[in-house]
Amino acid sequence: MSQPRQVLPDITYLITRRVVGRTFLLRPDAAITQILLYLLAVSASRFGMQVHAFCAMSDHLHIVATDTRGVLPQFLGFFNRLTALCTMVLRGWDGSVWDNNAASAVRLTTHAAIVEKIAYVLANPVTAGLVLRADEWPGATVRVDDLGRGMLRAKRPEVYLDPENPAWPEEASLPLTLPPNIEQDDARSFRDQVAAELLRLERKAHDAMWQKGRSVLGAKQVMAVSPYERATSFEPRCRCNPTFAVGRDQDDMLPRAADMVKAFRGAYREALEYWRKGVRDVVFPAGTWWMRVFHSASAHNIAPAA
Repeated sequence: MSQPRQVLPDITYLITRRVVGRTFLLRPDAAITQILLYLLAVSASRFGMQVHAFCAMSDHLHIVATDTRGVLPQFLGFFNRLTALCTMVLRGWDGSVWDNNAASAVRLTTHAAIVEKIAYVLANPVTAGLVLRADEWPGATVRVDDLGRGMLRAKRPEVYLDPENPAWPEEASLPLTLPPNIEQDDARSFRDQVAAELLRLERKAHDAMWQKGRSVLGAKQVMAVSPYERATSFEPRCRCNPTFAVGRDQDDMLPRAADMVKAFRGAYREALEYWRKGVRDVVFPAGTWWMRVFHSASAHNIAPAA
């Protein structure tokens, strides 16, 4: 049984979803890029998600976003389902698109964590040895200069979505916003911080490739790979799926973030024990999702300050 997840409004996450069998179904051609951009814009607008950064690799995708309404599971269910259905039609794929593991949603608890994870997302194509610089990636991604001022915009895909359904406008758009607590006056400094961290990751990737005698595949070769092939590089079977991140050199924040998770899980388990005993007026801790939405359990409205 998985651990209960606390879902609160105004929390920033690094979201990751992986394709089944590490298959390249999300190969960054124009059609899949259109699907991803359109559905991300539509889904984020519907559920109040503020998107800060994203990058779609051939076999997985990353999104950094703030859940302003505390409805992250609904957003993920809607976006992942539609992306899978459109991809199945586009690729003629008979079977699951996403792997069996649930989407990873890592709570970013500090400014440092947000900077580092956005840079990590943008650096993905470089660390994978596919392009030399992040801005060379041909697929759906964000450039550093777009952070807090760019716009997602895409026309409705020609596959699966009914053009007569008003839920699917001919074109969808969504502004890329700055993470919470970063004012417009600080936007340039924020972009500079992300750029510096991205450069560090790019150089680290270049050094690793040089030491192994490897060369960059290149965007043209990436596009030539079949979407039905699979990644063959080594990957651990059991991945660590963290609940939160505090960033490097933030040791003082680590115990506090861990204590918040422990406190929520402890209170949740205690309330669940009462519920199992038939006590239906028990109040679950703030941020309880499953029991509140699917079993109409009561939950506190206000969570402790972060």
